[in-house]
Amino acid sequence: MADQVKKPVGIMETVLRDAHQSLIATRMPTEIMLPIVDKMDKIGYHAVECWGGATFDASMRFLKEDPWERLRQLRDGFKNTKLQMLFRGQNILGYRPYADDVVYSFVEKSVANGIDVIRIFDCLNDIRNLQAAVDATNKIKKQEGRGEAQIALSYTLGDAYTLEYWADMAKKIEEMGADSICIKDMAGLLVPYKAEELVKTLKESTKLPIQLHTHYTSGVASMTYLKAVEAGVDVIDCAISPFALGTSQPATEVMVQTFKDTPYDTGLDINKLVEIADYFRPYREECIESGLMSTKVLGVNIKTLQYQVPGGMLSNMVSQLKEQNAEDRYQEVLEEIPRVRKDCGEPPLVTPSSQIVGTQAIFNVLMGERYKMATGEFKDLLRGNYGQTVKPMSEEVINKVIPGEVRHTERSAVATGHTEPELPGIEAEMKQWKQQDEDVLSYALLPQVATEFFKFRQAQQEKVDLAKADTKNNAYPV
Repeated sequence: MADQVKKPVGIMETVLRDAHQSLIATRMPTEIMLPIVDKMDKIGYHAVECWGGATFDASMRFLKEDPWERLRQLRDGFKNTKLQMLFRGQNILGYRPYADDVVYSFVEKSVANGIDVIRIFDCLNDIRNLQAAVDATNKIKKQEGRGEAQIALSYTLGDAYTLEYWADMAKKIEEMGADSICIKDMAGLLVPYKAEELVKTLKESTKLPIQLHTHYTSGVASMTYLKAVEAGVDVIDCAISPFALGTSQPATEVMVQTFKDTPYDTGLDINKLVEIADYFRPYREECIESGLMSTKVLGVNIKTLQYQVPGGMLSNMVSQLKEQNAEDRYQEVLEEIPRVRKDCGEPPLVTPSSQIVGTQAIFNVLMGERYKMATGEFKDLLRGNYGQTVKPMSEEVINKVIPGEVRHTERSAVATGHTEPELPGIEAEMKQWKQQDEDVLSYALLPQVATEFFKFRQAQQEKVDLAKADTKNNAYPV
Protein backbone atom coordinates (compact mmCIF):
# COMPACT_ATOMS: atom_id res chain seq x y z
CA MET A 1 0.00 0.00 0.00
CA ALA A 2 2.98 2.28 0.55
CA ASP A 3 3.20 3.31 -3.10
CA GLN A 4 -0.45 4.42 -3.20
CA VAL A 5 -1.16 8.15 -3.37
CA LYS A 6 -1.72 9.62 0.09
CA LYS A 7 -5.32 10.75 0.70
CA PRO A 8 -5.67 11.50 4.44
CA VAL A 9 -9.26 11.35 5.64
CA GLY A 10 -10.54 14.24 7.80
CA ILE A 11 -12.25 13.65 11.15
CA MET A 12 -15.12 15.81 12.33
CA GLU A 13 -15.54 15.41 16.12
CA THR A 14 -19.14 15.30 17.39
CA VAL A 15 -18.69 15.04 21.19
CA LEU A 16 -19.79 18.63 21.80
CA ARG A 17 -23.05 18.25 19.81
CA ASP A 18 -24.41 15.11 18.18
CA ALA A 19 -22.71 12.59 20.47
CA HIS A 20 -24.31 14.00 23.63
CA GLN A 21 -27.54 14.79 21.77
CA SER A 22 -27.74 11.10 20.81
CA LEU A 23 -26.73 9.58 24.17
CA ILE A 24 -27.78 11.99 26.92
CA ALA A 25 -30.55 14.07 25.30
CA THR A 26 -28.26 17.08 24.70
CA ARG A 27 -27.67 17.69 28.40
CA MET A 28 -23.91 18.33 28.44
CA PRO A 29 -23.39 21.77 30.03
CA THR A 30 -20.81 24.26 28.80
CA GLU A 31 -18.82 23.95 32.03
CA ILE A 32 -17.99 20.32 31.12
CA MET A 33 -16.84 21.40 27.63
CA LEU A 34 -14.58 24.35 28.37
CA PRO A 35 -11.73 22.65 30.34
CA ILE A 36 -10.92 20.29 27.42
CA VAL A 37 -11.19 22.80 24.56
CA ASP A 38 -7.50 23.69 24.58
CA LYS A 39 -6.46 20.03 24.15
CA MET A 40 -9.11 19.42 21.48
CA ASP A 41 -7.89 22.47 19.60
CA LYS A 42 -4.42 20.94 19.23
CA ILE A 43 -5.62 17.66 17.67
CA GLY A 44 -6.00 18.80 14.07
CA TYR A 45 -9.66 17.88 13.58
CA HIS A 46 -11.24 18.78 10.23
CA ALA A 47 -13.87 20.53 12.38
CA VAL A 48 -15.61 20.23 15.77
CA GLU A 49 -19.39 20.16 15.80
CA CYS A 50 -20.59 22.08 18.82
CA TRP A 51 -23.86 23.88 18.09
CA GLY A 52 -27.23 23.69 16.37
CA GLY A 53 -29.46 20.64 16.29
CA ALA A 54 -31.14 20.32 19.69
CA THR A 55 -28.40 22.18 21.64
CA PHE A 56 -30.18 25.50 21.21
CA ASP A 57 -33.44 24.31 22.74
CA ALA A 58 -31.83 22.12 25.44
CA SER A 59 -29.40 24.79 26.71
CA MET A 60 -32.19 27.28 27.37
CA ARG A 61 -34.90 24.80 28.43
CA PHE A 62 -32.97 22.41 30.67
CA LEU A 63 -29.55 23.90 31.41
CA LYS A 64 -30.64 27.54 31.79
CA GLU A 65 -27.75 28.59 29.54
CA ASP A 66 -27.62 31.13 26.72
CA PRO A 67 -26.68 29.10 23.59
CA TRP A 68 -25.05 32.18 22.04
CA GLU A 69 -22.83 32.62 25.07
CA ARG A 70 -21.80 28.95 24.83
CA LEU A 71 -20.80 29.49 21.21
CA ARG A 72 -18.75 32.61 22.07
CA GLN A 73 -16.91 30.78 24.86
CA LEU A 74 -16.11 27.83 22.59
CA ARG A 75 -14.95 30.21 19.86
CA ASP A 76 -12.59 31.89 22.31
CA GLY A 77 -11.03 28.54 23.16
CA PHE A 78 -10.80 27.02 19.67
CA LYS A 79 -8.10 29.14 18.06
CA ASN A 80 -7.12 26.71 15.26
CA THR A 81 -10.18 24.54 14.64
CA LYS A 82 -13.28 25.13 12.53
CA LEU A 83 -16.55 25.04 14.45
CA GLN A 84 -19.59 23.47 12.87
CA MET A 85 -23.35 23.53 13.48
CA LEU A 86 -26.48 21.70 12.25
CA PHE A 87 -29.23 23.83 10.71
CA ARG A 88 -32.72 22.60 9.65
CA GLY A 89 -33.03 24.62 6.43
CA GLN A 90 -36.03 26.97 6.45
CA ASN A 91 -36.92 25.73 9.97
CA ILE A 92 -33.48 26.91 11.26
CA LEU A 93 -33.41 25.27 14.74
CA GLY A 94 -37.14 25.60 15.40
CA TYR A 95 -40.16 23.58 14.39
CA ARG A 96 -41.82 25.66 11.66
CA PRO A 97 -40.65 27.39 8.48
CA TYR A 98 -39.43 30.97 9.04
CA ALA A 99 -39.32 33.91 6.65
CA ASP A 100 -36.07 34.47 4.74
CA ASP A 101 -35.12 37.51 6.85
CA VAL A 102 -35.01 35.32 9.97
CA VAL A 103 -32.92 32.70 8.14
CA TYR A 104 -30.51 35.38 6.93
CA SER A 105 -30.18 37.00 10.34
CA PHE A 106 -29.61 33.65 12.04
CA VAL A 107 -26.83 32.70 9.62
CA GLU A 108 -25.22 36.12 10.05
CA LYS A 109 -25.25 35.90 13.86
CA SER A 110 -24.04 32.27 13.87
CA VAL A 111 -20.99 33.21 11.81
CA ALA A 112 -20.42 36.43 13.80
CA ASN A 113 -20.44 34.45 17.06
CA GLY A 114 -17.98 31.85 15.81
CA ILE A 115 -19.46 29.23 13.46
CA ASP A 116 -17.41 28.32 10.37
CA VAL A 117 -19.37 25.47 8.78
CA ILE A 118 -23.17 25.41 8.60
CA ARG A 119 -24.56 21.97 7.78
CA ILE A 120 -28.01 22.55 6.30
CA PHE A 121 -30.63 19.84 5.75
CA ASP A 122 -34.33 19.46 4.97
CA CYS A 123 -36.41 16.58 6.31
CA LEU A 124 -37.92 15.88 2.86
CA ASN A 125 -34.72 16.57 0.86
CA ASP A 126 -36.70 19.38 -0.82
CA ILE A 127 -33.74 21.51 -1.77
CA ARG A 128 -35.87 24.59 -2.33
CA ASN A 129 -36.09 24.72 1.49
CA LEU A 130 -32.28 25.00 1.66
CA GLN A 131 -31.68 27.78 -0.86
CA ALA A 132 -32.24 30.74 1.50
CA ALA A 133 -29.75 29.37 4.06
CA VAL A 134 -27.11 28.66 1.37
CA ASP A 135 -27.56 32.12 -0.17
CA ALA A 136 -27.28 33.74 3.26
CA THR A 137 -24.08 31.80 4.08
CA ASN A 138 -22.51 32.73 0.75
CA LYS A 139 -23.41 36.39 1.17
CA ILE A 140 -21.87 36.49 4.68
CA LYS A 141 -18.78 34.67 3.37
CA LYS A 142 -18.28 37.42 0.74
CA GLN A 143 -18.53 40.10 3.44
CA GLU A 144 -16.68 38.40 6.30
CA GLY A 145 -14.38 35.94 4.55
CA ARG A 146 -15.80 33.23 6.83
CA GLY A 147 -18.66 30.75 6.63
CA GLU A 148 -19.13 27.55 4.61
CA ALA A 149 -22.42 26.06 3.46
CA GLN A 150 -22.54 22.29 3.63
CA ILE A 151 -25.73 20.64 2.38
CA ALA A 152 -26.72 17.37 4.00
CA LEU A 153 -28.75 14.82 2.10
CA SER A 154 -31.00 12.89 4.49
CA TYR A 155 -30.13 9.31 3.52
CA THR A 156 -33.00 6.86 3.34
CA LEU A 157 -34.18 3.72 1.59
CA GLY A 158 -37.11 3.23 -0.79
CA ASP A 159 -37.96 2.78 -4.48
CA ALA A 160 -37.38 6.45 -5.26
CA TYR A 161 -33.93 6.65 -3.70
CA THR A 162 -31.78 5.23 -6.49
CA LEU A 163 -28.13 6.03 -7.21
CA GLU A 164 -29.43 8.27 -10.04
CA TYR A 165 -31.54 10.18 -7.51
CA TRP A 166 -28.53 10.86 -5.24
CA ALA A 167 -26.29 11.76 -8.23
CA ASP A 168 -28.91 14.23 -9.47
CA MET A 169 -29.19 15.77 -5.98
CA ALA A 170 -25.41 16.20 -5.81
CA LYS A 171 -25.40 18.11 -9.11
CA LYS A 172 -28.24 20.37 -7.93
CA ILE A 173 -26.41 21.07 -4.67
CA GLU A 174 -23.27 22.08 -6.55
CA GLU A 175 -25.37 24.42 -8.74
CA MET A 176 -26.94 25.96 -5.61
CA GLY A 177 -23.53 27.19 -4.52
CA ALA A 178 -22.83 24.88 -1.57
CA ASP A 179 -19.22 24.30 -0.48
CA SER A 180 -19.56 20.59 0.36
CA ILE A 181 -22.03 17.71 0.62
CA CYS A 182 -22.77 15.51 3.60
CA ILE A 183 -24.47 12.12 3.40
CA LYS A 184 -26.54 12.33 6.60
CA ASP A 185 -27.46 8.81 7.65
CA MET A 186 -29.41 9.60 10.80
CA ALA A 187 -30.80 6.08 11.28
CA GLY A 188 -27.69 4.00 10.54
CA LEU A 189 -29.26 2.51 7.40
CA LEU A 190 -26.20 2.82 5.14
CA VAL A 191 -24.48 -0.57 4.99
CA PRO A 192 -20.80 -0.91 3.94
CA TYR A 193 -21.01 -1.95 0.28
CA LYS A 194 -23.92 0.42 -0.41
CA ALA A 195 -21.76 3.20 1.07
CA GLU A 196 -18.94 2.35 -1.33
CA GLU A 197 -21.37 2.50 -4.28
CA LEU A 198 -22.95 5.75 -3.11
CA VAL A 199 -19.64 7.55 -2.49
CA LYS A 200 -18.26 6.48 -5.88
CA THR A 201 -21.45 7.71 -7.59
CA LEU A 202 -21.32 11.09 -5.81
CA LYS A 203 -17.61 11.47 -6.57
CA GLU A 204 -18.39 11.00 -10.28
CA SER A 205 -21.29 13.49 -10.13
CA THR A 206 -19.72 16.43 -8.32
CA LYS A 207 -16.39 18.10 -7.56
CA LEU A 208 -17.54 19.06 -4.05
CA PRO A 209 -15.93 17.37 -1.03
CA ILE A 210 -18.08 14.57 0.42
CA GLN A 211 -18.51 14.06 4.17
CA LEU A 212 -20.24 11.05 5.75
CA HIS A 213 -22.33 11.14 8.93
CA THR A 214 -23.90 8.04 10.45
CA HIS A 215 -24.98 6.55 13.76
CA TYR A 216 -23.91 3.24 15.30
CA THR A 217 -27.53 2.26 16.08
CA SER A 218 -27.62 -0.71 13.68
CA GLY A 219 -24.05 -1.86 14.41
CA VAL A 220 -22.51 -1.36 10.94
CA ALA A 221 -21.18 2.20 11.12
CA SER A 222 -17.43 1.55 11.49
CA MET A 223 -17.45 -0.89 8.54
CA THR A 224 -19.46 1.62 6.55
CA TYR A 225 -16.79 4.26 7.20
CA LEU A 226 -14.04 1.86 6.12
CA LYS A 227 -15.67 1.19 2.73
CA ALA A 228 -16.62 4.85 2.25
CA VAL A 229 -13.06 6.03 2.91
CA GLU A 230 -11.67 3.47 0.46
CA ALA A 231 -14.22 4.78 -2.07
CA GLY A 232 -12.90 8.34 -1.65
CA VAL A 233 -15.01 10.03 1.02
CA ASP A 234 -13.18 13.15 2.32
CA VAL A 235 -14.37 13.49 5.93
CA ILE A 236 -16.07 11.19 8.47
CA ASP A 237 -17.98 12.21 11.61
CA CYS A 238 -16.71 10.48 14.77
CA ALA A 239 -17.15 10.78 18.55
CA ILE A 240 -14.43 10.41 21.17
CA SER A 241 -14.84 6.91 22.68
CA PRO A 242 -16.66 7.65 25.99
CA PHE A 243 -19.45 9.22 23.92
CA ALA A 244 -19.27 6.91 20.90
CA LEU A 245 -21.25 3.87 19.71
CA GLY A 246 -24.88 3.06 20.50
CA THR A 247 -27.03 5.79 18.99
CA SER A 248 -23.91 8.01 18.62
CA GLN A 249 -21.06 7.82 16.05
CA PRO A 250 -18.09 5.41 15.63
CA ALA A 251 -15.21 6.14 18.02
CA THR A 252 -12.63 8.70 16.88
CA GLU A 253 -9.62 6.76 18.23
CA VAL A 254 -10.74 3.51 16.56
CA MET A 255 -11.04 5.14 13.14
CA VAL A 256 -7.68 6.92 13.58
CA GLN A 257 -5.98 3.58 14.34
CA THR A 258 -7.85 1.84 11.49
CA PHE A 259 -6.33 4.16 8.88
CA LYS A 260 -2.88 4.49 10.48
CA ASP A 261 -0.01 3.70 8.07
CA THR A 262 -2.39 3.52 5.10
CA PRO A 263 -2.86 6.13 2.33
CA TYR A 264 -5.85 7.39 4.37
CA ASP A 265 -3.84 8.02 7.57
CA THR A 266 -5.58 10.88 9.44
CA GLY A 267 -2.30 12.10 10.91
CA LEU A 268 -4.00 12.54 14.31
CA ASP A 269 -2.01 11.65 17.43
CA ILE A 270 -3.62 8.72 19.28
CA ASN A 271 -1.91 9.67 22.56
CA LYS A 272 -3.48 13.13 22.52
CA LEU A 273 -6.86 11.60 21.68
CA VAL A 274 -6.53 9.23 24.64
CA GLU A 275 -6.11 12.28 26.92
CA ILE A 276 -9.39 13.67 25.60
CA ALA A 277 -11.11 10.32 26.15
CA ASP A 278 -9.68 10.21 29.70
CA TYR A 279 -11.22 13.62 30.34
CA PHE A 280 -14.74 12.60 29.22
CA ARG A 281 -14.74 9.14 30.87
CA PRO A 282 -15.64 10.24 34.45
CA TYR A 283 -18.45 12.39 33.02
CA ARG A 284 -19.78 9.35 31.11
CA GLU A 285 -19.73 7.30 34.37
CA GLU A 286 -21.60 10.10 36.12
CA CYS A 287 -24.24 10.13 33.32
CA ILE A 288 -24.74 6.36 33.56
CA GLU A 289 -24.98 6.50 37.36
CA SER A 290 -27.58 9.28 37.32
CA GLY A 291 -29.60 7.47 34.63
CA LEU A 292 -29.03 10.30 32.14
CA MET A 293 -27.25 7.84 29.84
CA SER A 294 -29.39 4.74 29.46
CA THR A 295 -27.46 1.57 28.71
CA LYS A 296 -30.40 0.67 26.44
CA VAL A 297 -29.12 3.08 23.77
CA LEU A 298 -25.61 1.62 23.87
CA GLY A 299 -26.33 -1.72 22.20
CA VAL A 300 -27.15 -2.69 18.60
CA ASN A 301 -30.76 -2.27 17.48
CA ILE A 302 -31.25 -4.46 14.44
CA LYS A 303 -34.88 -3.35 14.06
CA THR A 304 -33.40 -0.17 12.63
CA LEU A 305 -32.31 -2.03 9.50
CA GLN A 306 -35.54 -4.04 9.40
CA TYR A 307 -37.95 -1.11 9.62
CA GLN A 308 -35.74 1.88 8.68
CA VAL A 309 -36.62 3.59 11.94
CA PRO A 310 -34.04 5.87 13.66
CA GLY A 311 -33.14 5.05 17.29
CA GLY A 312 -34.69 8.25 18.69
CA MET A 313 -37.94 7.49 16.92
CA LEU A 314 -38.03 3.98 18.44
CA SER A 315 -37.59 5.30 21.98
CA ASN A 316 -40.29 7.98 21.40
CA MET A 317 -42.64 5.27 20.19
CA VAL A 318 -42.05 3.06 23.24
CA SER A 319 -42.81 5.93 25.62
CA GLN A 320 -45.96 6.95 23.66
CA LEU A 321 -47.25 3.36 23.79
CA LYS A 322 -46.42 3.15 27.52
CA GLU A 323 -48.56 6.22 28.21
CA GLN A 324 -51.49 4.50 26.44
CA ASN A 325 -50.88 1.19 28.28
CA ALA A 326 -50.42 -0.36 24.85
CA GLU A 327 -46.85 -1.65 24.95
CA ASP A 328 -48.09 -4.99 23.60
CA ARG A 329 -48.91 -3.26 20.27
CA TYR A 330 -45.24 -2.35 19.62
CA GLN A 331 -44.74 -4.88 16.81
CA GLU A 332 -47.97 -3.80 15.06
CA VAL A 333 -46.84 -0.16 15.15
CA LEU A 334 -43.40 -1.08 13.80
CA GLU A 335 -45.04 -2.82 10.85
CA GLU A 336 -47.42 0.11 10.30
CA ILE A 337 -44.60 2.72 10.06
CA PRO A 338 -43.37 1.70 6.55
CA ARG A 339 -47.02 1.69 5.33
CA VAL A 340 -47.69 5.21 6.65
CA ARG A 341 -44.38 6.38 5.17
CA LYS A 342 -45.40 4.99 1.75
CA ASP A 343 -48.82 6.69 1.99
CA CYS A 344 -47.21 10.11 2.48
CA GLY A 345 -44.65 9.92 -0.33
CA GLU A 346 -41.79 7.98 1.30
CA PRO A 347 -40.09 10.88 3.12
CA PRO A 348 -36.76 10.27 4.89
CA LEU A 349 -37.39 9.68 8.61
CA VAL A 350 -35.61 12.57 10.33
CA THR A 351 -36.86 15.45 12.55
CA PRO A 352 -39.71 16.34 12.14
CA SER A 353 -40.95 13.79 9.55
CA SER A 354 -39.94 10.84 11.78
CA GLN A 355 -42.14 12.07 14.64
CA ILE A 356 -45.05 12.81 12.27
CA VAL A 357 -44.99 9.35 10.67
CA GLY A 358 -44.38 7.54 13.98
CA THR A 359 -47.25 9.24 15.83
CA GLN A 360 -49.63 8.64 12.93
CA ALA A 361 -48.68 4.94 12.86
CA ILE A 362 -49.54 4.73 16.59
CA PHE A 363 -52.95 6.38 15.97
CA ASN A 364 -53.68 3.99 13.10
CA VAL A 365 -52.98 0.94 15.26
CA LEU A 366 -54.69 2.11 18.47
CA MET A 367 -57.82 3.43 16.73
CA GLY A 368 -58.38 0.11 14.97
CA GLU A 369 -59.00 2.00 11.71
CA ARG A 370 -56.29 3.58 9.58
CA TYR A 371 -56.47 7.40 9.42
CA LYS A 372 -59.67 7.53 11.47
CA MET A 373 -57.86 10.31 13.30
CA ALA A 374 -54.86 12.31 12.05
CA THR A 375 -52.52 14.73 13.80
CA GLY A 376 -52.30 18.35 12.68
CA GLU A 377 -48.70 17.78 11.56
CA PHE A 378 -49.68 14.78 9.44
CA LYS A 379 -52.38 16.91 7.77
CA ASP A 380 -49.76 19.62 7.13
CA LEU A 381 -47.47 17.05 5.54
CA LEU A 382 -50.31 15.99 3.19
CA ARG A 383 -51.11 19.66 2.45
CA GLY A 384 -47.54 20.18 1.22
CA ASN A 385 -46.68 22.62 4.03
CA TYR A 386 -43.31 20.95 4.64
CA GLY A 387 -42.41 20.85 0.92
CA GLN A 388 -42.52 18.17 -1.76
CA THR A 389 -41.95 14.47 -1.17
CA VAL A 390 -39.97 12.44 -3.69
CA LYS A 391 -42.89 10.16 -4.52
CA PRO A 392 -46.56 11.13 -4.83
CA MET A 393 -48.76 10.72 -1.77
CA SER A 394 -51.71 8.33 -1.66
CA GLU A 395 -54.81 10.03 -3.12
CA GLU A 396 -56.99 7.73 -1.05
CA VAL A 397 -55.35 8.90 2.20
CA ILE A 398 -55.48 12.56 1.11
CA ASN A 399 -59.21 12.25 0.40
CA LYS A 400 -59.86 10.62 3.75
CA VAL A 401 -57.72 12.95 5.89
CA ILE A 402 -58.02 16.39 4.19
CA PRO A 403 -60.96 16.02 1.77
CA GLY A 404 -61.32 18.95 -0.64
CA GLU A 405 -58.50 21.00 0.93
CA VAL A 406 -56.02 23.11 -1.01
CA ARG A 407 -52.63 21.41 -1.43
CA HIS A 408 -49.44 23.44 -1.86
CA THR A 409 -46.56 22.83 -4.24
CA GLU A 410 -44.31 25.78 -3.26
CA ARG A 411 -41.33 25.71 -0.87
CA SER A 412 -42.32 25.54 2.79
CA ALA A 413 -41.97 29.25 3.66
CA VAL A 414 -44.34 30.19 0.80
CA ALA A 415 -46.75 27.29 1.42
CA THR A 416 -47.20 28.36 5.05
CA GLY A 417 -47.48 32.09 4.26
CA HIS A 418 -44.12 33.22 5.69
CA THR A 419 -43.15 35.41 2.76
CA GLU A 420 -43.01 38.81 4.45
CA PRO A 421 -40.18 39.82 6.81
CA GLU A 422 -40.93 38.56 10.33
CA LEU A 423 -38.11 40.04 12.41
CA PRO A 424 -39.55 43.53 13.09
CA GLY A 425 -42.77 42.03 14.51
CA ILE A 426 -40.88 39.49 16.58
CA GLU A 427 -38.58 42.16 18.00
CA ALA A 428 -41.52 44.38 18.95
CA GLU A 429 -43.16 41.44 20.72
CA MET A 430 -40.15 40.57 22.91
CA LYS A 431 -38.44 43.94 23.34
CA GLN A 432 -38.76 43.94 27.17
CA TRP A 433 -36.35 40.97 27.29
CA LYS A 434 -33.81 42.06 24.70
CA GLN A 435 -30.25 42.43 26.02
CA GLN A 436 -28.46 41.51 22.76
CA ASP A 437 -29.58 41.18 19.10
CA GLU A 438 -29.25 37.40 19.41
CA ASP A 439 -32.09 37.33 21.97
CA VAL A 440 -34.54 38.27 19.21
CA LEU A 441 -33.53 35.13 17.29
CA SER A 442 -33.76 32.91 20.38
CA TYR A 443 -37.30 34.20 20.88
CA ALA A 444 -38.17 33.84 17.19
CA LEU A 445 -37.26 30.16 17.24
CA LEU A 446 -38.57 29.11 20.65
CA PRO A 447 -40.84 31.83 22.07
CA GLN A 448 -42.01 30.05 25.25
CA VAL A 449 -38.65 28.45 26.06
CA ALA A 450 -36.77 31.71 25.44
CA THR A 451 -39.19 33.75 27.57
CA GLU A 452 -38.74 31.38 30.52
CA PHE A 453 -34.97 31.58 30.04
CA PHE A 454 -35.03 35.41 29.86
CA LYS A 455 -36.99 35.52 33.15
CA PHE A 456 -34.46 33.22 34.76
CA ARG A 457 -31.57 35.34 33.41
CA GLN A 458 -33.11 38.54 34.74
CA ALA A 459 -33.66 36.94 38.14
CA GLN A 460 -30.00 35.87 38.23
CA GLN A 461 -28.82 39.36 37.26
CA GLU A 462 -31.00 40.97 39.91
CA LYS A 463 -29.87 38.36 42.47
CA VAL A 464 -33.38 37.05 43.04
CA ASP A 465 -33.70 34.09 45.40
CA LEU A 466 -35.24 31.56 43.01
CA ALA A 467 -36.19 29.28 45.90
CA LYS A 468 -38.68 31.96 46.99
CA ALA A 469 -39.78 32.87 43.48
CA ASP A 470 -43.36 32.13 42.51
CA THR A 471 -42.49 30.82 39.05
CA LYS A 472 -46.04 29.68 38.40
CA ASN A 473 -47.25 33.31 38.39
CA ASN A 474 -43.87 34.59 37.21
CA ALA A 475 -43.40 36.53 40.43
CA TYR A 476 -39.70 36.85 41.24
CA PRO A 477 -39.12 38.62 44.60
CA VAL A 478 -35.87 40.56 44.70
